[in-house]
Formats: sequence, C-alpha cells, structure tokens
Amino acid sequence: MIESKTHIRVRYADTDQMGIVYHSHYLEWFEAGRAELFREMGIPYTEIEKKGTALPVIEAHLKFKRPARYDQILEIITILKEIPKVKLKIFYNIYDENYKNLLVDGYTVHSFINSKGKPTRMPFWLKRVFEEKFNDEY
Repeated sequence: MIESKTHIRVRYADTDQMGIVYHSHYLEWFEAGRAELFREMGIPYTEIEKKGTALPVIEAHLKFKRPARYDQILEIITILKEIPKVKLKIFYNIYDENYKNLLVDGYTVHSFINSKGKPTRMPFWLKRVFEEKFNDEY
C-alpha cells in the first residue's frame, strides 16, 4: 500500500450559501491528492503525459460523512492499495484538522489511454515504477 498526505485550506469560494463546502470541490481535492501521490512516487503526471499516456477518470465515488466549512484545514489521505493491472483505483479519505472527523471517503477509477485517446495497456515503464514502490513498502 502506498499512501500520501496533502493539506488544503477551505477557501470562501469553495463554500455555498450555507457556508458548507460545495460537493464538487471534493473531486478537485481528490485530484490534488492524486497528483501529490504520483509526485511523491517520482512520476509527476506531466511526465506520464510526456511519455504518451493519460489516466482519465472513468468512475468516481464519494460518501459524505460530515461537512467541511470555510477556513478549515483538511488532510487528504490518498491511497493506492495494489499495483494496477488494467485500471487504476485510488482511494481517498478527507479528514478535518488533527484527524478528529472523517468528512468524506471515496475512490476514483482510471483507465490508461494513449496520446490519441485510445485505450491501452499500462506502459511497461510505469508498471515498473509501481512495482518498485510497492516493493519498497514491504
């Protein structure tokens, strides 16, 4: 299992009229966590794209437990539980400051596509990176 932590401060623009974070922002924060996970693994998303592969989201699931509010500092825990095969599934937990409350959990599923937008297998070089990182964890 590979895990990354990212901190976000809720902006006023992230909230609705009730002062609660608007639901779509959680998907943006999932993306921020995902980008940081890849960066920490040594494969920033820009590098993956430069090598001709993209990872579009093909499925997203969120479960809302408690609301986040303006000016809270949130911690996004991004988790890769297994080496991807055909698809990549990434899990997320968003907590309020100091892990007092789990606010949202969920996951995204990504497919691999080539530079022409066609489905493809995970590139060998990327598979090696995932295998190395998982081996480092054990």
